[in-house]
Amino acid sequence: MLYIVATPIGNLKDISLRAIETLKKVDLIACEDTRHSKILLSHYQITTATTSFFQHNRFVKGDYLLKLLKEGKDIALISDAGTPGILDPGYNLINMAITNNIPISFIPGPSALIAALVVSGKPANKFFFEGFLPRKTESRKNRLKKLAELDCTVIFYESCHRILSTLEDIAQLWPEKEIVVARELTKKFETILRGKPIDVISAIRKSSNKGEFVVVI
Repeated sequence: MLYIVATPIGNLKDISLRAIETLKKVDLIACEDTRHSKILLSHYQITTATTSFFQHNRFVKGDYLLKLLKEGKDIALISDAGTPGILDPGYNLINMAITNNIPISFIPGPSALIAALVVSGKPANKFFFEGFLPRKTESRKNRLKKLAELDCTVIFYESCHRILSTLEDIAQLWPEKEIVVARELTKKFETILRGKPIDVISAIRKSSNKGEFVVVI
């Protein structure tokens, strides 16, 4: 069985009893970063063996994990934070398991995009998740123009290195739009900023642009 296990996006207490139970009973845990996951596993005294499964080894390690699954081993797949399979290499392993008729069980839990959508107060009956915008300025602006045509709430992640430049692009495109920017969700310095793009930019400059951001428009 391949278990897809959601883990906390920040606060270590945001993990289900079922997730802890599963991580303790499987034969192996495939982690995006074993060093990062060790913090969570140690906190809950989970001593199950771990192996790395990340973007650059996903094909070679995927074959190895598939071999173990075919031999009857139980493997839990976790990402650095949140739900595996969303913007991480877990997608590849999940599809390999499906193609090879390996049974899959999902252990639900935290997701940054859902958390940001709910706390934003924006319409959640229909929304579009963009993932990350392009890094290059021109490509990012062009993509934002396409997103502006959508008749629904738009959500995307942004890094601390590009959050201000991205918000400046949004300010040009949607100067009067009320947006929400969530920083460090569930963590000690969780911040929810609401307002027009220029106001949010000002607030970030006065406080901090460190951490992980989710933008909701």
